[in-house]
Amino acid sequence: MLNFKKFSLVIIASQIFTASFSQTKTITTKDLQNGQNSISTAVPFLGISPDARAAALGDAGVAMPDDINAMHWNLAKAPFNTKNGAVAISYTPWLRNLVPDISLSYLTAYYKLDKRSAVAGSLRYFSLGQIQFTDNYGASTGNFTPNEFALDLGYATKLTEKFSLGVAFRYIYSNLAGGFNQSQTPIDAGTSYAGDISAYYKNNAVYRDKTTKKKYNLNYGFGAVISNIGSKLTYTSAQNENFIPINFRLGGYANIDLDEYNSVAIMVDANKLLVPTNPYYLRNKSNTADSLDYKTKKPIIPAGSGMDPNVPVVQGMIQSFYDAPGGFDEEMAEINISTGLEYWYNKQFALRGGYFHEPATKGNRQYATFGVGLRYNVFGLDVAYIWPFAQRHPLENTLRFTLTFDFDAFVEQKDENTKKRAKAEDVPIE
Repeated sequence: MLNFKKFSLVIIASQIFTASFSQTKTITTKDLQNGQNSISTAVPFLGISPDARAAALGDAGVAMPDDINAMHWNLAKAPFNTKNGAVAISYTPWLRNLVPDISLSYLTAYYKLDKRSAVAGSLRYFSLGQIQFTDNYGASTGNFTPNEFALDLGYATKLTEKFSLGVAFRYIYSNLAGGFNQSQTPIDAGTSYAGDISAYYKNNAVYRDKTTKKKYNLNYGFGAVISNIGSKLTYTSAQNENFIPINFRLGGYANIDLDEYNSVAIMVDANKLLVPTNPYYLRNKSNTADSLDYKTKKPIIPAGSGMDPNVPVVQGMIQSFYDAPGGFDEEMAEINISTGLEYWYNKQFALRGGYFHEPATKGNRQYATFGVGLRYNVFGLDVAYIWPFAQRHPLENTLRFTLTFDFDAFVEQKDENTKKRAKAEDVPIE
């Protein structure tokens, strides 16, 4: 009798062990993902750095001063810009090593209404090249050029001489299939409406070297922005809605004038998507699909394996700070770090370098950046280049360009030419 009991206990224990082992080793998505748990969103083109200046600084731009492209990085910076207005256009080839016709174009402008406030706008256009649709037999059914764009408009104002706030509104359009039908389900264009909230603090100080008694002008600032706060986007039905890349960026910069002609600035950004992290779902015994709860018909999330990501936008933003299956360590891994160093000579020529780091489990984007900047009369040119470390990058071996147009310099040049003509013709200037 005793032996039978022992035998029964051994059988029961072995069954429990086998069930536990199979559950942790074969029927959760954790093993299928091999520790990778990157966050995916709709319209990821909104997260691509659009301008060459910030791109050369490791994608650090939330606190970078005198930024023509403040509409993207932090609109609250615009009232602190030294120029009254400017226009910039940027061009970025995408996946150049694979295809020749994918690119991101960006047009932006700002104008200072007075000493305290400014307005800005931008248009971002992402062309994905031409694709060919075919039927089940491989016959062509037509060509289509997928495209996405975002149209922005914003306003920023100083609340004090050192602190400002900005708000922006955004319309997002994404047409990836041109109404192509697949299994009787049309894939329509997706649209979304979003907004940004930004803040900026800037201060000037004087640093005195105790040894040489020399004075140096020191400028520093801090910026924060939550961008793309908006509705989910879908291409098919409401059941397949996806978060857009709602993003929180925080950073600072410091600039020191070494002398009348030379200055050096350093900047650091921390960046986190405010989008729910993917949980680890329970899989069926054959690992072919997620197991569904018989009542809710939703995929089952085992205890300690994360939270349901299908939640409203505001709840998802809050939840993104504590829903990672790996706990605090994984939450910290969702923060990307950008650093940049910028040198200016006589405010006309710039050298730039930077570094971007994303943890391996969240995408593994790690790359160094380099670039130059030129300012001549009313025009400026910025160029950037990426050197990836951990893995290949869509922008490797690619030069990115931004061309700027300075309103103030144009007006000054026009006035100067008018004075020269008046002097030559001996006509009094009113």
